[in-house]
Amino acid sequence: MEDPSKANNKLLMKYLGLATQIMVSLALAVFIGLKLDKWLLFSTPLLVWILPLLVLVGMIWQVIKDTSKK
Repeated sequence: MEDPSKANNKLLMKYLGLATQIMVSLALAVFIGLKLDKWLLFSTPLLVWILPLLVLVGMIWQVIKDTSKK
């Protein structure tokens, strides 16, 4: 039988990796949105809002898909 503290550490590392992936993805989406807004000369920061929203939807979809496996 596995040590409970090792199981907890394994679960903690899994969620830490997921949180890091979400933060990096969102930061990258905001950065790309800023650059594209400047390059396309948009007067409103349209892509700064749309790209992170799409990333969040995709990440939530992936989390639901991964956690619903049996």
